[in-house]
Amino acid sequence: MHAIASVVLAVFLVVTGVMHFLSPGYFRTLIPAWLGRERLLVAGSGAAEVVAGVLVLVPGGRQAGGWAAAALITCYLVSHGDALRRARPDRPRLLERPVGAVARLVVNALYIAWAVAVARSAP
Repeated sequence: MHAIASVVLAVFLVVTGVMHFLSPGYFRTLIPAWLGRERLLVAGSGAAEVVAGVLVLVPGGRQAGGWAAAALITCYLVSHGDALRRARPDRPRLLERPVGAVARLVVNALYIAWAVAVARSAP
């Protein structure tokens, strides 16, 4: 079971990281305006996700990759917290409404728990 969770996490991280480069416009919309440097943050976080994913895929790097993924995803909580702060019930997109913003935080907390579980289960 732990090997399956690790491989799925690795694939998830690599695919998501690559998507930062294939659809950077979408990922730039997730970055709070007050952070600035959207292009750099999207490219850097995409590269970091790919590296973490590759580490998780390699059994000898699984622990480091899991902790790196947990740390990286924890950084994303800034974006999701900002989305919750700006959320309004009348927004057209679900993720811009309070329920959607809370869902983003919950899902990211689950991703962090997943990455931590992978890191802890590494040999």
